[in-house]
Amino acid sequence: MQPRNMSMSGVVDLAAVKAAGEAKQKAEQARAEAARGGGDAGAAGAARLIFDVDEAGFEQEVLQRSAEVPVVIDFWAEWCEPCKQLSPLLDRLAGEYAGRFVLAKIDVEANQLLFQQFGVQSIPAVFAVVAGQALPLFQGSAPEAQIRQVLDQLVQVAEQRFGIVGAPIDPAAAGAEAAGAQGAEAPEQPAGPYDSALGAAHQALDEGDLGGAVQAYKNVLSDDPGNEEAKAGLAQAELLRRVQDLDPQQVRKTAAESPADAAAQIAAADLDLVGGHVEDAFGRLIDTVKRTAGDDREAARLRLLELFEVIGADDPRVTAARMTLSRALF
Repeated sequence: MQPRNMSMSGVVDLAAVKAAGEAKQKAEQARAEAARGGGDAGAAGAARLIFDVDEAGFEQEVLQRSAEVPVVIDFWAEWCEPCKQLSPLLDRLAGEYAGRFVLAKIDVEANQLLFQQFGVQSIPAVFAVVAGQALPLFQGSAPEAQIRQVLDQLVQVAEQRFGIVGAPIDPAAAGAEAAGAQGAEAPEQPAGPYDSALGAAHQALDEGDLGGAVQAYKNVLSDDPGNEEAKAGLAQAELLRRVQDLDPQQVRKTAAESPADAAAQIAAADLDLVGGHVEDAFGRLIDTVKRTAGDDREAARLRLLELFEVIGADDPRVTAARMTLSRALF
């Protein structure tokens, strides 16, 4: 998906002058407490550059910490292929920036409330929180050079607007933490004779060239029809291409008003899945299969099978949905 919001221009308008002044005071107080050895939150912030966050820990780990250091948030999910490319890059950059920002990772499957509160429409999505204020950075994959530019602007805005400069740490220690995070989360590398072709397909997907990605995955499958990685990649690229020009509000309005409209339900299911609502997408299409017949029923069934490919056959949600679909069909 094409990256959006890749500029920090205008971001300072999100904060009132009074809020900025209060944030500067908080940042100065936090640094003073840390210097006296009394800043527990500051010590925790210095100790970890990269960490997982859930709804219960969000206030302390993100909101409170954002008074001392910019907090970049990586919204991801296990089934999201572009996330598997972007997350290791963000880990590495967190190490290179050595404390000028910290990286919070939020699994959207386990933290739907945070996902909704930030208004995330699809993943990967990257936000920042500075002095308690949420700033959208970009959505979808993006080239490293653009991400670095956004992070540089974020660091500059945090310092100039809010007086927040982070807590620089030893670069060697930062690099070691980032390397450890990448080692735990790095995706498996493709094996076999199609490495190069799959690499080209993944790159096209990461760069937002959805047409190129679709064709590249099809090229692999034409020679190796059983290649599971190419099947999953093709399903995801086709899904992203289908939703990129949709108006989410209008699609959901039409689907709500016309429950028997198979095309409307299919489009809404695509948006559900891109938004991380996997079970909602599956349930919507199964319900459509139940209430329709003929070509409409077959279209809903086939789209459901395509979405199964995006998530993966081993996922328990796919297994459960297959059983429910079988009961609906027979």
